[in-house]
Amino acid sequence: MIGMILCGGKGTRLRPLTEHIPKPLVELKEGYTLLDRQLFDLATAGCEKAVLLTGYLSDRIEERFGKKAYGIKVEYAVEEEPLGTLNAIRLGTEQVKCKGKPLIIRNGDVIADLNLRRMAQEASPDVCDLSMFVTRMRSPYGIVELGDRLVRTFREKPLLDAYINGGVYVMPKFDPAIFSSHRTGNIETTVFPEVARANRLAYYKEDGLFWIAVDTSKELDQARKEYAARTDKPWGYEKILVSTEKYLTKELFIRDGFQTSLHLHEKKDETMYVIQGTGYVEFDDGQRATLTRNDQVRIEPGKVHTIVATENLVLHEFSTPHPTDTVRKKDFYGVRAE
Repeated sequence: MIGMILCGGKGTRLRPLTEHIPKPLVELKEGYTLLDRQLFDLATAGCEKAVLLTGYLSDRIEERFGKKAYGIKVEYAVEEEPLGTLNAIRLGTEQVKCKGKPLIIRNGDVIADLNLRRMAQEASPDVCDLSMFVTRMRSPYGIVELGDRLVRTFREKPLLDAYINGGVYVMPKFDPAIFSSHRTGNIETTVFPEVARANRLAYYKEDGLFWIAVDTSKELDQARKEYAARTDKPWGYEKILVSTEKYLTKELFIRDGFQTSLHLHEKKDETMYVIQGTGYVEFDDGQRATLTRNDQVRIEPGKVHTIVATENLVLHEFSTPHPTDTVRKKDFYGVRAE
């Protein structure tokens, strides 16, 4: 499977930050950029190659990532003149000869906690030429709910029932003929409507996930706030909520079908509390503890275990204050956020 990341724009709405660095190299936290997150996702999904569709300050991106990142090969398709996303994708597919292969395409400014591996698995060439990730739209404004003559209540920037294009696409069996009607322009306004009219555009959705398109300083601030105490993992993420001299609280998000490493804590005594989803803790002696909403499971120091999600699983981990006390026995994915 091949991944492609659209990362050639000038990021004008993030200036002056993007006057000397391309938008994909904007940091979410020290040493970890938008493009790091994108490449990490592709590696976790099982891509063997990533093609970066670059333009503005392309040399800076190539200098940063070279020919390999997160265990996968990296190539560059440089659009010398910006002619829209359709032309950039065409250049990439011609360069790496994608015909007949599964292809993941994603916008370089989108951060999404979706299960990209599952999205690719569910996109069948028998059903669709292209699958689009869709996410629920959050209102940019507070919502006023009205009664007969009086205001009933307010809802501050709620999620709406409407879905929007989430900026991640899968072509299960790439056919260059899909681009035959257009040479330039944006793929969203040229190819996608045609595929939809032919009843060959599928969608993939997972509600309740963190999703943001980093286009302005306000959105960048939101993303950086999210990443202030967060570390991406092959199985999801880990976020420190509270850290004191007496106790530690973390949030763990484990994607459906994924699991943490097999590991132990030499000192840390922890209790897992299930916020949502289902799964189980499996110990090396073969015992299992189920995880469903509101369950609590204690894991004592020295107990070798892994946590497995059978639905998207959100846990709060309450433990003694040993944030780096993890001894890994087996890593199931072989890729970690650098």
